[in-house]
Amino acid sequence: MVLDRGVAGERDLPGLLDSVIAGGCRMVQLRDKTWELGRVLPLAERLRARCRDSNVTFIVNDRVDLALVVDADGVHVGQDDLPPRRVRPLLRPGMILGVSTHSVEQARVARDEGADYVAVGSMFPTATKPDFQLVGPALISALRREVAAPLIGIGGITADNVAAVVRAGADGVAVVSAVGAAPDPRAATTAFLRAIAAARGG
Repeated sequence: MVLDRGVAGERDLPGLLDSVIAGGCRMVQLRDKTWELGRVLPLAERLRARCRDSNVTFIVNDRVDLALVVDADGVHVGQDDLPPRRVRPLLRPGMILGVSTHSVEQARVARDEGADYVAVGSMFPTATKPDFQLVGPALISALRREVAAPLIGIGGITADNVAAVVRAGADGVAVVSAVGAAPDPRAATTAFLRAIAAARGG
């Protein structure tokens, strides 16, 4: 689950986090591209503490400094951020490094530069990032033969289409609006997990 204030609307992120944890989510990412670091820090600390209490993996998007300060479990970077080879030496031992990719070439670089997981997208059209290149589940299938690290599908994924991503070889999916903007985030999270389990044969 990607926690994003812009998607959550009037729903506060700690409350949203509680809902998705109750629904069964065990890995969350904080993504905030608008607040300055000093403003987002207290929120990140609160979310981090809640995740630690619930044994949920907590990842920070983009901001390596914030991830280090709050002792996050890892950091996620995109193609316009610091490259993985520059990020890895900054991280404490055991921290997770995730990388967003949109092509076979980008995924190979992420693999070779030490990514612990490789996010691949966009799987489907998405209002969250409408300018993302649409690559579809076929890219997951192509990468599965080359990348041993976990592959995470992202972009426009819903409980109705997640099966195609899983069957293409994804180890997991990242979800933003399909849960963050849902009327009942807890129920939406549970529905995703059931759909994923069904796609994997139960």
